[in-house]
Amino acid sequence: MSMNAKSIGVVGTGVMGSGIAQVIAQSGIEVLWLSRDAGRAKAAVERIAQSLGRVVAKAKMTEAERDAAIGRLHTTTSFDDLARVDLVIESVPEDLAAKIDVFRRVEAAVGASVILASNSSSLSITKIGASTKRPERVVGMHFMNPAPLMKLVEVVRGLATSDDVIKDVSDVARALGKTIVVAKDRPGFVVNRVLIPMINEAVFTFMEGVAGAEEIDTAMKLGCNQPMGPLELADLIGLDVCLSIMERLHAASGESKYRPCPLMRDYVDAGWLGRKVGRGFYVYEKK
Repeated sequence: MSMNAKSIGVVGTGVMGSGIAQVIAQSGIEVLWLSRDAGRAKAAVERIAQSLGRVVAKAKMTEAERDAAIGRLHTTTSFDDLARVDLVIESVPEDLAAKIDVFRRVEAAVGASVILASNSSSLSITKIGASTKRPERVVGMHFMNPAPLMKLVEVVRGLATSDDVIKDVSDVARALGKTIVVAKDRPGFVVNRVLIPMINEAVFTFMEGVAGAEEIDTAMKLGCNQPMGPLELADLIGLDVCLSIMERLHAASGESKYRPCPLMRDYVDAGWLGRKVGRGFYVYEKK
């Protein structure tokens, strides 16, 4: 890594924040993990310990390696503690105001040379950067879910992001074992710009009665060699998340091809959000 990152800050202890923290710790780099409260942070570390325990059980990691990785996770509830890191990766929910608030608080705590990265999947890196005093050092680092397993990181260049920052975060992502794709700051970047409209079209196909949910998923798995069908993938992502991204694509472009399917909105209104609630296009047993 050209920036020689010895310690990386992660803000957020949700699914993506936890996955990113795990990846960094497994890669031999110290993690300073910021959470809203100590209890939430402790629970997040316990989830990672369980996740790594499953890796050990599959003989893909030794117990000593697991213990070392867990030992690299350091939690805090204070933004001021981020002063000692080389890079900060924000991973809070997809809300622009919330992300801008985090960036302003991080910026106040860290040195001028520190890079500020967002794990946003669709929000404008340019807007986030413009809210800071260092837009040239703000960049997107969009990890895929689940971060420990998925190899891709989209490195997103805001309008003001410097070439040096793109190189540095690309080097960091590669050091974490990831493959990078550099994308311009456009709604959805690459993955979600292609993926979410495909899911939306699958929902239209289902709504119009062209085929049932299982038939649509089977057709796409066997006809296009996809590991998951679009409707079961929507359930995994969360229909509320899919709808939100479609709405952003539609609002930003004004193009009718990004109009969210009314049935997707109906499901979200009904609370049928997918796996996380036990019902979406399929019904799931609650654990």
